[in-house]
Amino acid sequence: MRNEMMHRPVVKPELVEFMRNKQKKIQGELGVIEEEAHEAGVPIIPHETVVFLQFFLDQIKPKNILEIGTAIGFSSSLMAQCVGEDGHVTTIDRFDVMIRKAKVTYERLGLTDKVTLLEGQAAEILPTLSGPYDFIFMDSAKSKYIEFLPECLRLLPVGGVLMVDDVFQAGTILDPIEEIPRSQRTIHRKLNQFLETVMTHPDLTSTLLPLGDGVIMITKERELTE
Repeated sequence: MRNEMMHRPVVKPELVEFMRNKQKKIQGELGVIEEEAHEAGVPIIPHETVVFLQFFLDQIKPKNILEIGTAIGFSSSLMAQCVGEDGHVTTIDRFDVMIRKAKVTYERLGLTDKVTLLEGQAAEILPTLSGPYDFIFMDSAKSKYIEFLPECLRLLPVGGVLMVDDVFQAGTILDPIEEIPRSQRTIHRKLNQFLETVMTHPDLTSTLLPLGDGVIMITKERELTE
């Protein structure tokens, strides 16, 4: 389950080391789960993204959050602890092994009432949701980002934020496609299409952050006409 992209940082290694080890650690059982995941090589969001996500959610104070890509339930648990007593997190995953691990995480943290885990294909589940979600975190199959984008934007209110993880592909996102291994070319092409779309769309504002393997924050400025 080793996440290769976590070991190929897009910024200077010493800065990555500083951000991951000098920033405040998560307290309590969730912090223990984070450490266990790192020791076992389980792919969760890196600590610099954890700290940013905590800070950002504390500023915008969302009530309803949607996550696409549950994995072991770490990031949804983190977000569930940031939404307050009346907030809620809905998360989607299709992998049985991850679903089982996520359920254990929620039980361990006492978050079964704060998180709803929807099991199945995001492409089938997203159209059934009505939202709105103040904040959406997408960290799933990278080639699917462009396909999930219209539904994410439908579910966001004006002023809502979509945060998308792992958009730099370990810094190879700008390389000519001929230099990309054939097995990665679909991801490379569709990630570039996704970035081009959100960065140029007249009704969206976006900003790129060099956290982990790259994060893009997208705000819906007005109701979309296309």
